Amino acid sequence: MATRRPTIGLEVHAELKTATKMFCACKNDPDEARPNVNVCPICLAHPGTLPTINKEAVRHLTRIGAAVGGTLADFSEFDRKSYFYPDIPKGYQISQYEHPFVRGGTLAGVALTRVHLEEDTARSWHSKDKTLIDFNRAGIPLMELVTEPMITDAKTAGAFARELQLLLRTLGAGEANLEKGEMRIEANVSLRDGEALGTKVEVKNLNSFRSVERAIAYEIERQGALLERGERVVQETRGWDEAKQTTFSQRLKEGSADYRYFPEPDLPKMLLSEVSDMRVTDLPELPSERRARLIATGAFRPEQVATLVSRLELSAFIDAVAKELTHDTALLSLAANYLVSDLAGETGKITHDEFAKLMRMLAAGDLSSRGAKDLLVIMKESGGDPELLAQERGLIQVHDAGALRQAVRTVIEAHAKAADEYRGGKDAAFQYLVGEAMKVTGGAGNPSLLKKLLIEELKR
Repeated sequence: MATRRPTIGLEVHAELKTATKMFCACKNDPDEARPNVNVCPICLAHPGTLPTINKEAVRHLTRIGAAVGGTLADFSEFDRKSYFYPDIPKGYQISQYEHPFVRGGTLAGVALTRVHLEEDTARSWHSKDKTLIDFNRAGIPLMELVTEPMITDAKTAGAFARELQLLLRTLGAGEANLEKGEMRIEANVSLRDGEALGTKVEVKNLNSFRSVERAIAYEIERQGALLERGERVVQETRGWDEAKQTTFSQRLKEGSADYRYFPEPDLPKMLLSEVSDMRVTDLPELPSERRARLIATGAFRPEQVATLVSRLELSAFIDAVAKELTHDTALLSLAANYLVSDLAGETGKITHDEFAKLMRMLAAGDLSSRGAKDLLVIMKESGGDPELLAQERGLIQVHDAGALRQAVRTVIEAHAKAADEYRGGKDAAFQYLVGEAMKVTGGAGNPSLLKKLLIEELKR
């Protein structure tokens, strides 16, 4: 089979978090379940109505552009993108073509072409015999981000999409939940033979990161099989069938000329340098920066860093715990193990100071690992001071050497055969005796001290 390199570019649409829609004062509420309540003559395209630009949406775009290191436009304008579909009330969409707000930039190692603003469409509800339209979504501010066609595999595409979602959440620009349609991803896939670009196929209906990866992998395989048989790849738009795990043809792909772009006459041209509050001076710590900072501490493994950075609440939690533990590397490493592995990142009602105290108790030997795990289950449900909870449940470890030595002697006397087997070289017998000693102390004996005392007594 000829060697053909996959060439993948992504187009990502993400709804922005604003109080009102892009060009009118209707509420921007993606959780509204009642149909057609957040609507007005403007977003329903009644004749004679005039749109007004949402300043907060523009500000989100400039912050996104700064975060990805893109070139922020000073002059920008909106355009009419003409196409006819039931979910487009005007018969055209207000978007951007020649003068987007952002050009260039990189994210997760992928070069970006542009980032621009437009309005979302209405939502169509299809049944067997009819289609209903809900216009609540029509006019919601929508960011469109286009990457360069430089991605070469499905896994990289999925990683980029995840990083973009995290960036939007970090900036407070949007929640970007794929399952709610707040973030929608389209993949342009082709196979390059040498330096010549292949025929591009656009794949839609990708409503999860897993679907993005599977659809791209399938399309690479499908196109490769076509070319291997001497057939040609048709430039078209294809959908993704989640149930069948295949793509399917929808329509021939339009070009920019088909949309008949021209400047929107009802909206003013913009010089952002003349608009107040548009200077980007308040970016938070970005995911890439947070990732590098956590790795630099030396307290976390790479897979732990990935988990801690992937959710904003976890990042804030571990930072607060780090302050409580005075950034002690060993204690932080211990904290990460319990937070990521035992709690699976779900802290429940545990506060950062309670969690830090539990880690200090564990490191000091006041709690066994088993005791700490048991307390975490309780604290996750109801919170509480770990020391008080441990005392109430008899989980505080005994460090009294005298009391533990007596327990060890009792065990050796009661299990003389196992003691003799250990003296005869059977290591398994020693573990048995340790277990029996823990039972005698009600699980509260310090295991390290118990083992030390057990060896001493067995040598007598």
